[in-house]
Amino acid sequence: MGFEQCHQEFLAKHLSNRTGERKGRLERGHGHAEQLFLRNVWWQLRGDLRGLHPEYEVLDWRGRSYFADFAFLPGAFKLIFEIKGYQVHVKDMDRLKYSNELNRETFLAAMGCQVIPFAYDDVEQRPELCVTLLRMLLSRYMASPAPEGRLLLEEREAVRYMISAGGTVRPKDVGNYFSLAPKTVRNLLTRLQEKGWIVVVPQGQGLRNVRYELARNVLDYWE
Repeated sequence: MGFEQCHQEFLAKHLSNRTGERKGRLERGHGHAEQLFLRNVWWQLRGDLRGLHPEYEVLDWRGRSYFADFAFLPGAFKLIFEIKGYQVHVKDMDRLKYSNELNRETFLAAMGCQVIPFAYDDVEQRPELCVTLLRMLLSRYMASPAPEGRLLLEEREAVRYMISAGGTVRPKDVGNYFSLAPKTVRNLLTRLQEKGWIVVVPQGQGLRNVRYELARNVLDYWE
C-alpha cells in the first residue's frame, strides 16, 4: 500500500471515531504541514501510520483543550509531535503566546508527555535530517526483537564488519570488503535481515533499500 492510500484510510479511521469539536478540529487542522511531515518524514522511516493520532486533544495547565499535531501512543509512553513554522511560532508570536507555549510544553512533560518539535522548513527541505533525528528518538523507546537463528560463518563476518564500520553499511561496501558479487551480497543481507540482525534504512523520498544498519540490541547477543 502506498502513502496516499494509507493516509486516506488513516484519516477516515480517525474521523469516524470522533464527534463534535474533536472531529471538526481534525477536518480543519490536518493541513499541508502535517501531511508533509507524514509523507516526508514518518512514512520514510516507518512505512506505516500505526500508533499515530492526528490533532490529538490534551489539556494545558489551565485545564484548557489544546490540539497537538500528532501523538504517538504505541504503549506506555506518549510522544507529542509539533510541526512549527517560523511565521506562526516565531515571527508572529508575542511575549504572552511565547510564555504560554513554554508553560504548556513544561506541563505536558510533567504529565508524562514528551513534546518533539520539527521545523516546517526542515520537514519540507531537509527531511533526511528529520528522519535521522526521529530514528534516534524512537530507538530510545522501542526495543528491537532478539535476533533469531544461528549465524553462518559468512553472516558472522558480515556482522563483525558492520560493527567495525560503525553499524551502517551499503550493499556495495559489503561487496567491496569481501569481494562478493552483488547478488551474493543481496542474499547475505536478506538472510541477516530475516534473522533480525540488521534492518533496512530507507533513503530520501523512495523506499529503495540502499543502506542497512545493525538492529538496536544486536550487541547484547553478540559473542
